[in-house]
Amino acid sequence: MSETDWQHWRTARAEEARGLLALTGTYWIDGETAVPGVPGVWQPSAAGGVELKAVAPDGLTLAGEPISGTVTLAPDVAGLHYGPVRLSVLVKDGLPVVRTWDPDSPALRAFAGIDAFPYDPGWLRPAVFTPYPAEQATAVPTADGRERDLVLAGEVAVILPDGTHTLAVSRAGDGLTAQFSDLTSGESTFKFRTLPLPAPDPDGSLVADFNRAYLPPCAFTDHYLCFFPPAGNRLDVGVTAGEKALLT
Repeated sequence: MSETDWQHWRTARAEEARGLLALTGTYWIDGETAVPGVPGVWQPSAAGGVELKAVAPDGLTLAGEPISGTVTLAPDVAGLHYGPVRLSVLVKDGLPVVRTWDPDSPALRAFAGIDAFPYDPGWLRPAVFTPYPAEQATAVPTADGRERDLVLAGEVAVILPDGTHTLAVSRAGDGLTAQFSDLTSGESTFKFRTLPLPAPDPDGSLVADFNRAYLPPCAFTDHYLCFFPPAGNRLDVGVTAGEKALLT
């Protein structure tokens, strides 16, 4: 990626950050549950989403129509709102989850950008991907303190000036991704970052562009359940490239 491409990427990341900062709550629906700040009674549905009981004066709407009575909401339901607040439904660890998205959240109002190291072509590093014989699930801590299975596809050996370093990677679309930390983590940068990687060539070769190392969603709000780096994904060098921290 050239410096011009990197600048375009930085602009796109700022827009993406605004979407991330709109998330104000992640609530597990285990039995009859009240979602803070939102009316109605929520409970798991037999279909795998949630059932919502509300009356029209509550102000909840679905596709622009007031909700009155009991409705079943599938994961990824669209058009669910409480005033300007958008609500979404997903399933995590076998339980339904309701999330709230506020376009006027305090975190979004305070957002002043993402601090990053200057672009440095020296951080475009040759690398080689070696797939595992079969993808493997590894228990990894996540941002809420629980361990969850992260599916790993193989390892990428990255050639840095001081030698070769290896990162366990997952598949992400046509490419790969690695959660990693380094000597800057928790100091000049967030405690870990994400490195996107392109699809490798047939021989496994690729270029690891650390200028695109980015902050995980949990750097923006505690309501995201990010995977931490798996064991061994700490680089014993300071990666002075990519995003550093949220500016407020």
